Amino acid sequence: MTYKQLIKKAKMWYDKEMPFVLYCFPKKNEVLAYFQNTADHLTTETFDQKGFVMAPFEFEKTVMMIHAAQADFESVPIPELSMLPDGEIQIPDEHQGKKHHIDIVNAAIDEIATGRTKKIVLSRKKEIELSSFDIETLADQIFTKNYNGLKYLWYHPETSLWCGTTPETLLELKDKNFSTMSLAGTKKALGNQKAEWSYKEISEQEIVTSAIFDSLQHITKVLKVSRPYAQQAGNLVHLRTDVSGVVTRKNASIVKFVNALHPTPAVCGTPFKNAKSFILTHEHYNREFYTGFLGVINCEKEGSSLFVNLRSMKIENNIASLYVGGGIVENSDAELEWIETQNKLQTMLKVVAPML
Repeated sequence: MTYKQLIKKAKMWYDKEMPFVLYCFPKKNEVLAYFQNTADHLTTETFDQKGFVMAPFEFEKTVMMIHAAQADFESVPIPELSMLPDGEIQIPDEHQGKKHHIDIVNAAIDEIATGRTKKIVLSRKKEIELSSFDIETLADQIFTKNYNGLKYLWYHPETSLWCGTTPETLLELKDKNFSTMSLAGTKKALGNQKAEWSYKEISEQEIVTSAIFDSLQHITKVLKVSRPYAQQAGNLVHLRTDVSGVVTRKNASIVKFVNALHPTPAVCGTPFKNAKSFILTHEHYNREFYTGFLGVINCEKEGSSLFVNLRSMKIENNIASLYVGGGIVENSDAELEWIETQNKLQTMLKVVAPML
């Protein structure tokens, strides 16, 4: 099967309202796919079967899953696809969205000043009408070489179509070895110019690293933490720290790792309960799968590879809902936080550009 044939099959499944997922791992040049054989709503709580999972931000026990045993699997190399435009895409009127976001950022800064919470990650949704949606065009835009994260396109009749390219790994687990990452702090990429990180960005990233380290202590005592370094993802640069180790507990399952790591302080905040309560009270919308997690589990080659669902969007009835957010700490500036979300919008705006 060729890439074009794979995308045509995806269009056929989409038209028949049958579940499927296309995905490409970071730094790889092949699209992998599962095409479910029925339109059933399949789930897992145990994470002990092979397949692809999709979990919402408000994950409790059950996640949606395309089970490998009930799907056709395909793998094809990616041909040379047109690169996305370099210039920025104009964003439709943002006046109301800006006022609301700045208001809740300022409210978060006030909450952090009380000392009850160290960090709160706030997000927003931008809806954009598409003049001509086409799933084949969308796939070509997603699977270009512009991005170095997980690239995916997921469809289920109960969730509509989701796609994105996320730079953040939640969990890599194979045999007894595992790794995750702390990814926080964001700047706009400026060509070959080295990013200069402020105290706010460094402290924000340190909070995430510390929380991840602490959350893994009850699973293993064998942990290794790298020094922070810059990672570019599309038009943005982030601060990243790698956390890896060896499983030392006999019952350290995927479920235990997921419960320990999700949601990370990079998408929710810390302490977890206070930050999440603030988010649910102030954001005034349902994140759905944005800042949830997705990926493959129990595969022969990859083991389990789960990613945080960032730089993503939902497409339904020719409306693209783009999701972006940022971490708020004690010395955050509401106007700068707004600009950060504007910069982050560009990733998915460039994907939908041919369909605007």
